[in-house]
Amino acid sequence: MNPTLQRDLQDIENILEQVKQHGIDFLSSIDTVPTSTRNSITTNSILNESGLGSLPALEIFKQRLAPLLVSQAGPRYWGFVTGGATPASIAGDWLTTIYDPNAQATNAQGGVSALIELETINLLLQLLGLPKSFLGGFVTGATMSNFTSLAVARQWYGKQLGHDFAKNGITTPINILTATPHSSSIKCLAMLGIGSQNFTKIKTIEGNREAIDISDLEQKIIALSSQPFILISSAATVNTADFDDFAAISELKEKYNFWWHIDAAFGGFAACSPKYKHLVNGWENADSITIDCHKWLNVPYESAFYLIKEEHKNLQVETFQNSNAPYLGDPLENFNYLNFLPENSRRLKALPVWFSLVAYGKQGFQDMVENSIARALQFDAFMVQNENFELLAPTRLNNVCFTLAGEHNQEKVSLFLTRLNDTGKVFMTPTVYQNRKGIRASFVNWRTNEKDIQIVIEEMKQCLLDLGLQ
Repeated sequence: MNPTLQRDLQDIENILEQVKQHGIDFLSSIDTVPTSTRNSITTNSILNESGLGSLPALEIFKQRLAPLLVSQAGPRYWGFVTGGATPASIAGDWLTTIYDPNAQATNAQGGVSALIELETINLLLQLLGLPKSFLGGFVTGATMSNFTSLAVARQWYGKQLGHDFAKNGITTPINILTATPHSSSIKCLAMLGIGSQNFTKIKTIEGNREAIDISDLEQKIIALSSQPFILISSAATVNTADFDDFAAISELKEKYNFWWHIDAAFGGFAACSPKYKHLVNGWENADSITIDCHKWLNVPYESAFYLIKEEHKNLQVETFQNSNAPYLGDPLENFNYLNFLPENSRRLKALPVWFSLVAYGKQGFQDMVENSIARALQFDAFMVQNENFELLAPTRLNNVCFTLAGEHNQEKVSLFLTRLNDTGKVFMTPTVYQNRKGIRASFVNWRTNEKDIQIVIEEMKQCLLDLGLQ
């Protein structure tokens, strides 16, 4: 054995103890770790010939790399839609690394860790109130979840026309209908060979909404003259967390032939709360659903799952099977994730989720969701009361979309946001909504409390003063 590796093996307890202590130090101070940084490094380091060992590497990490990492998992990182790892999910993630399984098979000698994934999907279906008629699996994020779902939808579309797109490639244009899709769905259309511009835009409901106009949707369906199509709908749009009317879409599905996909990356967790679960009424009738775990479930990146109706199991296998691998057996008779997902080799992403679900249960996630929405409404109330800011849309769930008041301040929005983010006390992201520059604050982190909102409000007031905007 390599001598450096041998020393590390003999010192493994001390190494893990040192890493644990560094992690505890970070988590203990996460409230004060900056949310943004201008630190940088040169990236032309020379690889050591014989290696330094883990503890010297840890010291170099602390000195050079740790200063690049911000408190993205902290309570005031409101950019994108970013959760933070709970204690239980950290435990699950550490054990995933220690056991280091490849989450593939459920019935082969050499490991059946995928059974953990199947059990976790079962628990998630219970958390979200969805029927067991869905088959699920874990991928890296919403992009790959959308990709997996839409790849099966593509295969379904071909079969409606008597074609096998998985084997022979796309032989005809595919009809896609959508209103306010996330950019990852459009990216998936490009990756799937459908084309990022090859979709028909449905009108949205009038009155500052991003949700599908059901009447316009039906008109566009009729215009297709009984051709099949794929509908991409939203459970919480990225700017204003708007929801499409799933009950109305369910009624259309009884009349017309289409594949219904829901991007519920973070909005699906509205189902955890009795106050907000009405927003997803009818989503159980979809053919496929995308949901992120590293958002509102608050587990470490990379973690998302897809759900596809089990009735489409054959299509899923046709899309992803390793057809030149007879040693894996019949993919339909012997369930094996190698034939149900894009990746062959996969980390056991389910274990941090399993730990979280078992540790906190339905009540824990209801509390997380409702606390996040309460904090969004607290921030919303400040916007309504302060004449220097203006809401760009009503706060429907956990995203607050706002701007500086007055058209004359539109060119100052970016300057204000840069100044605010540079404080290191909060991080938000820019956006454009209905052709106006804005700022978006997303509340999903389990740590965020009322005090955090007040800290940010005071920073915002100070930035207004500093820039002469008050």
